[in-house]
Amino acid sequence: MTLGRQPFLHDAVIALHAPTQAWSRTDGAMTAPIDGLFHGDRRFARGLQVEVEGETPEPITTSERGSRMIEFEAVLRGIGGSSPDPHLGLTRTRSVENGRMSETFTIASALDREVQALVRMRIEPDFRPLQAVTTGLGAPADWKATVDGRRATVRSEAAWFDLESDTGHWSVQPDGLVLEWPLTVPPKRSTALTWSIATHDLGLVVQAASRPSGWTASTAGVEERLARWTALALDDLDALRLALPDHPDDTFLAAGAPWFFTLFGRDSIWAARMMLPVDVPLAASTLRVLARLQGTRDDLATEEEPGKIPHELRTAPLETPSGDFFLPPLYYGTVDATPLWVCLLVDAWRAGMPGAEVAALMPNLRAALDWIAATTSGDRFLSYIDHTGKGLSNQGWKDSGDSIQWRDGRLANGPIALCEAQGYAHEAALGAASLLEAFGEDGADEWRSWAGRLRVRFNERFWVTTPEGTYPAIALDRDGQAVDTLTSNIGHLLGTGILDAEAEARIARLLTGPTMSSGYGIRTLSTAAAGYWPLSYHGGAVWAHDSAIIAHGMSRTGRHDEAAAVVDDLLHAAEGFGYRMPELHAGTPRTPRGRPVPYPAACRPQAWSATAAITCLQIARQGRSETK
Repeated sequence: MTLGRQPFLHDAVIALHAPTQAWSRTDGAMTAPIDGLFHGDRRFARGLQVEVEGETPEPITTSERGSRMIEFEAVLRGIGGSSPDPHLGLTRTRSVENGRMSETFTIASALDREVQALVRMRIEPDFRPLQAVTTGLGAPADWKATVDGRRATVRSEAAWFDLESDTGHWSVQPDGLVLEWPLTVPPKRSTALTWSIATHDLGLVVQAASRPSGWTASTAGVEERLARWTALALDDLDALRLALPDHPDDTFLAAGAPWFFTLFGRDSIWAARMMLPVDVPLAASTLRVLARLQGTRDDLATEEEPGKIPHELRTAPLETPSGDFFLPPLYYGTVDATPLWVCLLVDAWRAGMPGAEVAALMPNLRAALDWIAATTSGDRFLSYIDHTGKGLSNQGWKDSGDSIQWRDGRLANGPIALCEAQGYAHEAALGAASLLEAFGEDGADEWRSWAGRLRVRFNERFWVTTPEGTYPAIALDRDGQAVDTLTSNIGHLLGTGILDAEAEARIARLLTGPTMSSGYGIRTLSTAAAGYWPLSYHGGAVWAHDSAIIAHGMSRTGRHDEAAAVVDDLLHAAEGFGYRMPELHAGTPRTPRGRPVPYPAACRPQAWSATAAITCLQIARQGRSETK
């Protein structure tokens, strides 16, 4: 393991049931830096390896049986004779449920004589926090084990896990625990062995959803790629559902595996918004979960402000050993979650959220609108700056440190006013006005007037002209200068009402042009920018949710051909990734026989990458209705 480097994920396999996830190699072994069994914000165990008569089974195939189960097929050539054809096979079935991983080893024989062998499995306790795994730093925590034949318990501070097997015996070694099974396989028969690990963490701040999702989405009449992507996405999304312990019936979607297996304001809002055609109650419960955490005071350490919707919730602070990065467990460093919360409430109301549930959130709506008004008072734009110097330097959806840069590659200085944040705020104000009016509340005219003033100021200040054309800047910097890079951010303005039809058409053409369209989706940054790199997280890579949001905006504004082209590009990407779309992938252009290039540290499954399938399905249906 190389210290100080984030583990790669692209060649790993995962079985999950939030908040539990098991990562491994394609043969089932847990030997790479990312591998192990995680529950919440902790990796409980890693180093899982199996031998039969001292030899490692030779893998031949891996089959995912839904999000929660994987089958690993191998052959055992070290026992049973020297025939060139393997006569003993091992099927290893791994299943993950809330707080538990179980495995069954089925060894089948084609021989006409009995086979005896010793199966030996080794597992290493870990107990490292997720952040230590992310950075590749730190060592396993101290632990103690107690063994009672087929059962064992391993403890470290407030966390522990229980091991159990149907046969065999556990023993404690200096670097882990070993389970040994004396194995007998009758002639031309099979023998099954099972074991399990159950995790416990007293500090966990999230829990599994309490009820089945019951999701279905009709894919009748759509092409096979979209149907397959939708089916797998819904299965993954079902496994990503979480709740908070104080309100277990209010479900939301974890942002993604492995790093973001918790509540993220922006991510959970976008995922719920994109899932509205399938599940309106998910939007309602997401709104309630975030409303309970809505800011009530000013706190520079957490970035909390009255009315502000939080960014993320974790068990413990997120920090680096050097101390130059620190996020408190409940962190509010996001500029866009609050207007997006308003947009989700409006959309959910229009999609059929019960009036009583909407009415119950009216005080939270008022508080969110007050935050928007206070943040933009004096004709300011919605903007952010990291007040602590140790938090997120960028607080929009592109939150990496180098995401806001000029066309020549220079980084923009904050405070930063992102273009899409203004679009979200404009849409939120108009939607809130309609909602207030429908519920007999005052303030509708004031918010329509506010939106109109924002629209005028935006179009006066944000437009730039470069050799690539005329388009909105990604942001205004601390001096009020328009940062002139062509980015995917401008696509989020489509359908928010902040642009006129001519501007929307211009943006749609630019984003489907050669510098922005990779053939697998829309790049985050133009290839003509000095900072472009296809494997840059927010500076050239492609994010499925980003492209899907843009395609939906194109569809909302009548740009159906461009929307269909973006959907088709995403389907090429989905096919290349076996229909489990990762968090992001490289902006490398599509070639006739090529495949999308992975971003090796990308999360998968990722909630808003999975919900992009639902948005694409919605666009495809609208496209069909337009042609009838």
